[in-house]
Amino acid sequence: MIDFDFKTERIPEKLKTLQSQNSRLSLFRLLTFFGTAALFVLGLAENPFWLLPAFLALGGFIKLIQKTNSLKDQERIYLALADMIKNQELRLSRNLATLDPGVEFSDKNHPFSGDLDLFGTHSLFQLLNHTTSKKGKRRLANLMTSSFDPETSQSRAAAVAELSKKRSFLDSVEAVGLAFQKEEKAPESWIHWLEKKEKSSVLISVLAFLGPLGGMVILALVYFGLLPQVVLGLWVLVGVAFLSRVFIPLKKAAESIPTAATLKSYRIRAQQIENEEFNSPSLLLEKENFGSAQLAASRQLSELDRLGLWAQNRLNLLYLPINLLFWTDFLLFIRLANWKRKVGPSLSHLPENLEKWEVWVSLGAFEGQLEGKGKVEWTEEVLLAAKELSHPLISSGKAIPNSIDFDSATRLVILTGANMSGKTTFMRTLGINCVLANLGLSPFGASLTLGPVQLYTSMRNSDNLGESVSSFYAELSRIHNLIKRLESGEPLFFLLDEILKGTNTQDRISGSEALIHQILQTKGFGIISTHDIELSELEKSVEKVHNFSFHSEILDKSIDFDYKIKKGPCPSFNAHKLMELMGIRFQK
Repeated sequence: MIDFDFKTERIPEKLKTLQSQNSRLSLFRLLTFFGTAALFVLGLAENPFWLLPAFLALGGFIKLIQKTNSLKDQERIYLALADMIKNQELRLSRNLATLDPGVEFSDKNHPFSGDLDLFGTHSLFQLLNHTTSKKGKRRLANLMTSSFDPETSQSRAAAVAELSKKRSFLDSVEAVGLAFQKEEKAPESWIHWLEKKEKSSVLISVLAFLGPLGGMVILALVYFGLLPQVVLGLWVLVGVAFLSRVFIPLKKAAESIPTAATLKSYRIRAQQIENEEFNSPSLLLEKENFGSAQLAASRQLSELDRLGLWAQNRLNLLYLPINLLFWTDFLLFIRLANWKRKVGPSLSHLPENLEKWEVWVSLGAFEGQLEGKGKVEWTEEVLLAAKELSHPLISSGKAIPNSIDFDSATRLVILTGANMSGKTTFMRTLGINCVLANLGLSPFGASLTLGPVQLYTSMRNSDNLGESVSSFYAELSRIHNLIKRLESGEPLFFLLDEILKGTNTQDRISGSEALIHQILQTKGFGIISTHDIELSELEKSVEKVHNFSFHSEILDKSIDFDYKIKKGPCPSFNAHKLMELMGIRFQK
């Protein structure tokens, strides 16, 4: 059973007490070592009677080493929990600068991730990521950018809701991963080793029996003078010749088996998952991957831990003489071969299964620790209804919630508004909450109803000198991809920010009108934001087009914003006043 303390209360005090215990134990262990050595010297030099207490002292010394290692492991757990508490405080305050931004997963060509702050500085990834391995992190990123799948999302949501209430389980799994997970060796080499069968033979079994027996007999006969010492030397030379048969496979095993720390991380997390009770079908299915009670992954790893330690210390100066005398490598090889034959194939998927649980822990922790408490409803109709949604990257005390509905009568919203009034933030709020719903997470707000649609955005289009691409061409490329997908019959919810901003006003307005008419012939629906108030006239002549806006109040020396969406076009803009406040003096 796992006997570590994973409680997050009073971590600094518990760490201080633990370090004090470690200091006292280290001193006692040192005294025991010297006492054991003295007893062995007395037993060999004076009287064999002293060998009995010497062996007892040696047993005590080994127990002290085990106790020290246990205390060190607990210290690593406490340090990991302390880091987790600190990171949780940073997430709650939205002070995310020091958290892993996951920039390696940014993709400007993705249908939506580049526009919604999924990755990078101050991103959803920083709020969400509780993974402890590179592959777990990549698996989480892939899920964040996956296509929308209502059925899978609903199944995932039930599992996440259950996990969010298992705070102790989530903390313990993450803490073990942080404390012990090491990635000096790629898991692929271990998986390949597990799947490769070892070629054993009757000869190896005979040598495994003959080696210890012959070594003890020859050693005893030489000790009592019944055989010359040269026989012992010949025995060792014969042993070297025979041991070469298993040298390469054991060397490969030592190189492939994960380090003791990584195996410990695998074993403890597997045991935590095996011991936890789940109800949701998704989690029950994931738990089945860890084997039955007889072949539980944690039990398999406990045996491998002992064999791996043996294999990885074969060239130790203390082990070499024993191996050359008693040919113990044959015993090790047989035990490893039997272990691989019995459990190797089932255990080869363990790293992948644990990576999946890193993602589950991230989702459960996000759901349990942050403020997303809204309801998600998936419907078969192609629509979206958002009630009082706010942006998850804005702290709850500052976020302003807004609502909007799309249905058969409202397919396209022309969003106008003053600069800095909240248009772009509102669009990103809708997009990122849709991503949360797809992940099985609760939206930040009252509710979100979503149909079987995919998300597409065009908001952060920038030039690329290396590819000789202007920002206007980059935006046209995004719109081109949108049109292709819509005209193929795909239902899309789109968010287009400041449409065609890279060209002159006349072309921008005519191009925007043409695109709107084209979109209305498809299954697409969404928002187009613009500063061209002329586009708001379309509501009068084009069915299913509606105006919404964000306003500002211009005062003598400032501009006030309420960041609330309103029906109808924006009645006034503030660019002139903003330029004045920035120091531009207009001639009157």
